[in-house]
Amino acid sequence: MADLRLTDFNWQTQANGYAHHTDKYYSNELITRRGQPFKIKISLNRPITSLERLIFTASTGPNPSESARTKAVMPLSTESSGSSWSAILGSNNQDGSMTIAISSPANAPIGRYTLSIQIASQGGSTSTTVGTWVLLFNPWLQEDAVFMRNNAEREEYVEEDAGIIYVGSTNRISMVGWNFGQFEEDILNISLIILDRSLNFRRDPVTDVARRNDPKYIGRVLSGMINGNDDNGVLSGNWSGDYTGGKDPRNWNGSVEILKQWKKNRFQPVRFGQCWVFAGTLNTVLRCLGIPARVITNFNSAHDTDRNLTIDVYYDPLGNPLERGSDSIWNFHVWNEAWFVRIDLSSQYNGWQVLDATPQERSQGVFQCGPASVIAVRQGDVNLDFDMPFVFSEVNADQITWIIGPNDNKKQTSSKTSSVGRFISTKAVGSNSRMDVTDKYKYPEGSKEEREIFNKALQKMKPTSTFGATAARGENPEGKPSSISGKFKVNGTLEVGKEVNLVLQLKNQSDDWKTVTVNMTAWTIVYNGTLVHEVWKDSITASLDPKEEAEYPLRLTYAQYENFLTADNMIRITAVCQVTDEAEVVVERDVILDNPALTLELMDQARVQTPVRVRVWFANPLDEPVNNCVLTVEGSGLMRGNLKIGVPNLLPKERSNFKFEITPLKSGTKQLLIDFSCSKFPAIKAFLSVDVTE
Repeated sequence: MADLRLTDFNWQTQANGYAHHTDKYYSNELITRRGQPFKIKISLNRPITSLERLIFTASTGPNPSESARTKAVMPLSTESSGSSWSAILGSNNQDGSMTIAISSPANAPIGRYTLSIQIASQGGSTSTTVGTWVLLFNPWLQEDAVFMRNNAEREEYVEEDAGIIYVGSTNRISMVGWNFGQFEEDILNISLIILDRSLNFRRDPVTDVARRNDPKYIGRVLSGMINGNDDNGVLSGNWSGDYTGGKDPRNWNGSVEILKQWKKNRFQPVRFGQCWVFAGTLNTVLRCLGIPARVITNFNSAHDTDRNLTIDVYYDPLGNPLERGSDSIWNFHVWNEAWFVRIDLSSQYNGWQVLDATPQERSQGVFQCGPASVIAVRQGDVNLDFDMPFVFSEVNADQITWIIGPNDNKKQTSSKTSSVGRFISTKAVGSNSRMDVTDKYKYPEGSKEEREIFNKALQKMKPTSTFGATAARGENPEGKPSSISGKFKVNGTLEVGKEVNLVLQLKNQSDDWKTVTVNMTAWTIVYNGTLVHEVWKDSITASLDPKEEAEYPLRLTYAQYENFLTADNMIRITAVCQVTDEAEVVVERDVILDNPALTLELMDQARVQTPVRVRVWFANPLDEPVNNCVLTVEGSGLMRGNLKIGVPNLLPKERSNFKFEITPLKSGTKQLLIDFSCSKFPAIKAFLSVDVTE
């Protein structure tokens, strides 16, 4: 009888992909989910006899071993062995062909596996490596740590390849579209490379691969690897307002181009990212590996460096914001939540976990953050892993405002307990509306529970520094509390190219006549509070009768701010109001100017593999020409890669439209994203939902 040998092997990629919810990946490689069997077909040169055995071996990572659970040896059998790896005979045909179901445990390490088949008989044995396949987390399986019961949520947080990220400020929340593109060609491969280039893998590859069974571990590693601060990770952060030598963070439309550029650049960090770019990219990799994930935006987000739950904000008497200390409040900050159980804590902390890839503070020596349980944040359990004090303060810190006078003399002017952590937002499931999740992070502002939790957290954190809140709260301002209150009101529209008109409303709350000296400044800023340039200043003296309210208009011309505005379009206007022998009152308002609108129009019905024309309308609102106009177009399922189109210069006040073509690749509702940049408008965004039919 001829020696038994393997003549053919088939991964049955299409059928398995469909069964494992991996048919959306642009890949020829078999992709499966753990804890769920997949079927392979093999052919032998003749039927197998009772004296011969087939043994299958699955292995991942360098130096795989059964003790590390990175290697499994599975003799072919007829019944399953429960929760371990197994190879079960399905059909055994007379021609020597057979189907076999390979099963992995629901807690197997994810990654790329090699499969080999050994044929053993009395005459000895031969082994053949048949190839590789990829094993992912399985949110469809109850035994998996990332299991998500709700079908609509699972579809949104695992399978949706485009989304919305909220930006702006508390009084002007806006949104940008983002192409996650987790199923695009090579993105899964790059996601696995990210794990293989981490510091953990470089230090101890065997242990690192063994720990890839745990979504908590993978989430933490990725939060460190999406920024390039320690490890040549994916993105280099820049908040200076000057993005020479890279791309203005506002110009990205999604993660696909970033991840591909990182690989193409031989794993040098891509320039440049800011928080929503880090979060969008981390979201792509989490969803790609099978961990349900979403993007979260926190408005008025605190960055507390001395762990005292207080953010100190400084001004000089002329109204200039001062960059003192390392605490700051960002107009908004974007992070991620990933969904999994916390076996390391207790089951009450299961569910959404904060992961933040934006490099802000080191954690265990590396710029990484999380996973921090959202439920633990709400309860003030800041003693738990990971980075709980930092995340807690982002949504809960108090804000104290100081005036730094002559001789570095420091005076507290106000303390606000409810300004930080507002309108915490994410895209709703199945629609483009905003879902507010603030109540998942904290009790209502002003409630008894909110202050109780704050004080509980403060006691647990045992401040490392006595400077700031704990010391500062007892430090009384010189003179009595001010009798004046004030606020800025916007008059008219806020648009780039137009004059900015505000009114300072002052109120005398006392029964005496008051003279107020007001020093005002306006600075262009980046959204995290970085000062770019002073563009205006003024001083007035106001006389107010008892209980009188008065309005003082102020205006900023386009000529004053045009050369100093960043793509954030943000201007911080401050007034320091002083009545003799009373504490100063600081009135501030960040205004965001609107870009002119881009209008998108589909000129044909969108069908798979049929070219569709798209028209873009744009009007130059300025009294001067705009040049260097470039349109960047992207959209998973609508086109491969992205499209860069040079657009003719626009004359003053000129209306223009330009057309381009896309050829949709997949049916369903897809998102078309556009970024228009030119000499005067660094980043104008628009997106359109496109329904593609077969």
